[in-house]
Amino acid sequence: MATTGAATSLLSPPSLHRLTATGTTSASFSFLRTSSPSSFPLLFSSRIPSKIPSESSAIKSSSSTTFTESQDLKVNTIPTKPIEGQKTGTSGLRKKVKVFMQENYLANWIQALFNSLPPEDYKNALLVLGGDGRYFNKEAAQLIIKIAAGNGVGKILVGKEGILSTPAVSAIIRKRKANGGFIMSASHNPGGPEYDWGIKFNYSSGQPAPESITDKIYGNTLSISEIKLADIPDVDLSSVGVSKYGNFSVEIVDPVSDYLDIMEEVFDFSLIKSLVSRPDFRLTFDAMHAVTGAYANPIFVDKLGASQDSICNGVPLEDFGHGHPDPNLTYAKDLVNIMYSDNGPDFGAASDGDGDRNMILGRQFFVTPSDSVAIIAANAQESIPYFKSGPKGLARSMPTSGALDRVAEKLSLPFFEVPTGWKFFGNLMDAGTLSICGEESFGTGSDHIREKDGIWAVLAWLSIIAYRNKNKKPGEKLVSVADIVKEHWTTYGRNYFSRYDYEECESEGANEMINYLRDLISKSKQGDKYGNYTLQLADDFKYTDPVDGSVSTKQGVRFVFTDGSRIIFRLSGTGSAGATVRIYIEQFEPDVSKHDLDAQVALKPLIDLALTVSKLKDFTGREKATVIT
Repeated sequence: MATTGAATSLLSPPSLHRLTATGTTSASFSFLRTSSPSSFPLLFSSRIPSKIPSESSAIKSSSSTTFTESQDLKVNTIPTKPIEGQKTGTSGLRKKVKVFMQENYLANWIQALFNSLPPEDYKNALLVLGGDGRYFNKEAAQLIIKIAAGNGVGKILVGKEGILSTPAVSAIIRKRKANGGFIMSASHNPGGPEYDWGIKFNYSSGQPAPESITDKIYGNTLSISEIKLADIPDVDLSSVGVSKYGNFSVEIVDPVSDYLDIMEEVFDFSLIKSLVSRPDFRLTFDAMHAVTGAYANPIFVDKLGASQDSICNGVPLEDFGHGHPDPNLTYAKDLVNIMYSDNGPDFGAASDGDGDRNMILGRQFFVTPSDSVAIIAANAQESIPYFKSGPKGLARSMPTSGALDRVAEKLSLPFFEVPTGWKFFGNLMDAGTLSICGEESFGTGSDHIREKDGIWAVLAWLSIIAYRNKNKKPGEKLVSVADIVKEHWTTYGRNYFSRYDYEECESEGANEMINYLRDLISKSKQGDKYGNYTLQLADDFKYTDPVDGSVSTKQGVRFVFTDGSRIIFRLSGTGSAGATVRIYIEQFEPDVSKHDLDAQVALKPLIDLALTVSKLKDFTGREKATVIT
C-alpha cells in the first residue's frame, strides 16, 4: 500500500522553543511533515495519529510518500535530497544546533549511516542510544529511534531521559554485545538553541566508527534519495522499561548501572571508600551541569561515601547552565576557585559535556593531563586491581608531553606515539598491546572500554591517593596530590608543558598559517638555529598504524630541538564553527631544583619563539589566546 501527496520533507522548525508536555508550544516543532501538514504526522508531537490517510492512487515518485508493513510495523519511505556539508569524522558530525534542525538535515545523516553499514550490522540487531543531555537530544532521539526501526533494527537500548555518557555507551555496547551505538553530543562544546550539537556512531567494539565507515556515510549523504521511517509513536524516555512495536522494541535503561558494574570490576571501591570516608579528606567533583551529573551521586556519594555537597554543578542541564563544559582552568572556574581557596578540598576533579574528559587538581595545585596519564601509568599496578599484572603497553597522542614515554622506558613497556584521535588507541587495544593512554586535551583512559573516560581517570587518581594513604592513622599528614606529582618529577624529571588555543579563527587565515609552516619545514634542516635553540628535526607528523598498516599524514607541524624541547602547531576539528589553532610547547627539565617554576615562566622563551615562527598574528589577527592550559 502506498500514499501519494505533495513532496515530503523534514521541515525546519519555525522556532527553537522547547516542547511542552502536550507536545506543542506557541511555535511548535515540525521536523517531519509533508508540505501539507494534515497529510503526515508531526514527528515530535505526542499526538501522532495511528494511521496515515491513504489516497486512491499509489504513485511512487519523487513527490510521494510510500509505506510498507512488516509484522505490524509500518515503514514510511520519505523522499529527500542530498544536503551539503555533512562531512563526517571519527568524532561524528558537529554543527550549530540550528543546522541540525534544518529541513531533513539530521534524518538524512541517520539514513546515510544505515545505508553505509553492512545489513548484518543492524538488521534485527541491538543498538544503543544516548547522549549528554544537551538541547535537542530528546527530539533527536525520537527521530533516531524511528529511522532505526524503519531500517530493520531489532532493538534499541536508550538511556533514561536520553542520558548516557560517551564512556557509558562504549561500556554498554561491550557488556551487552550490541552491534553499535549512537552518541548525541558535541563533547566539550557549549549547548543550547544558539550553540552546538553533534552525533557519532560507535561500532561493536565500543569505539568510534572507522574512517572506512565515516567516509561511506559522507558519500551516501551526497546521493541519498529517501528516508525509511517507522510509523510508531514517540517513546516515553522518562521510565525504565520495554516498549514493543511489531518486531521492533525499545528498552529504556538506567544510565548508570552497566557502567558502574564495570568500574567496580576495574577498581577497589572499598580502598577508595576508606579514603573518601576519612574526616581529614575532602573532595569536590564538578559535573559542569553536564552528563556526569547523572553519575556523580550514584558513584561518589552512594557508593564511595562522599558528602552530598562534594558534588558541584551536579544537575545535567540542556545548556550546561549557560556554561562551556570543557574541564580546563578557564572554563571550570567554579572548581578552580574552590580548589585554590585558602582551605580548599584535598582533591578536585571535573568532567566535560559527554563525560569522556577530565581535569585533576589538588589543593592549590593543577595536574596537567600529560602528567596525569603518566602518574596513573606509573602507579596503576599497585593501586588498581585491573592492572595487577601490569599494563600491556602505554600510548599518548603526538602533542602530549613526553612524560609518559619516560614511564614506559622505566617499566620496560611497549610505547606508542599516535595522532590525535582516540581511534588510534582503539586499534592498539584490540590488538592487545595497549592498556593505558592519554591525550593532552584532558582525555585519559584504558582498555576497559574504547573511549576516553573522565570518571575512570578520577577513580584512578582516588585509587592512587588511597593506596598511598592506606596506612595513615587519623591525625597523620596525608600524602597529597602535589606530593604524588612532585615525587613523580623527582623520579622521572618534569616535562613543562602548555597549550595555547585560539578558538573560532577565520578558517582561511588559519589554513594559510599551517601551509606557511609546512613550507618552512620543507626548507629546514638539522642544525638550523631558532634563537637559542638548535633544530633536531622539523616535520608534519605522519603515522603508520602497526595493526592495520593504515597511514595518517599531516597530523601536526613539529619543531623538535636538540635539548628535547618541542613546538607543535595543529588545527582542531572538534569545534562546530571556524578553526581552532592550537600551539603546544614543551621543555624537559631533569634538574629537581628547577621543578617548581611556573610553567608559563619556564616556557616563555619557547612561547615567544612559537608566536614569532608561526606569524600567528599576521595570519589570524589574534593577539591573545582564548584558552591557555
